[in-house]
Amino acid sequence: MFKSILLAIDLNDSISAHRVAETGFRLARDHGAEVHIVNVIPDFGMSIVGSYFSSDQTKKMVADEKRRIEAWAAAELPDDIPYDLTVIKGHVYDNILKTANRIGADVIVLGSHKPDLEDYLLGPNAARVVRHAKQSVFVVRG
Repeated sequence: MFKSILLAIDLNDSISAHRVAETGFRLARDHGAEVHIVNVIPDFGMSIVGSYFSSDQTKKMVADEKRRIEAWAAAELPDDIPYDLTVIKGHVYDNILKTANRIGADVIVLGSHKPDLEDYLLGPNAARVVRHAKQSVFVVRG
């Protein structure tokens, strides 16, 4: 049923990251699917804030996060299924959707926290992905 699975990992929430990976790799084993992992570094939202960071600083931030997710993957992920890692900076939900479409993912697996009032007013990233994805979306509560 699934041939390509995208796992959206948030390393700032280690419990959620573990549960998303566990769920995604279980799906991959069950369906013989390939696994793609994306970690999106949120942008600053306001161009005035972002203007204080040079492109070199942004590149360093992405490189540092890439090293961080590689270390996490080596420690946390099973070695029986190959996977690839991507780190992107930008709007979280938008980049998850773009990555899923670019790689031809059949399903997106991502974590979600317990919603609070702000989430109902603005909409969390998981809700936006669910609402706008062309793919099936598996939300892992953490």
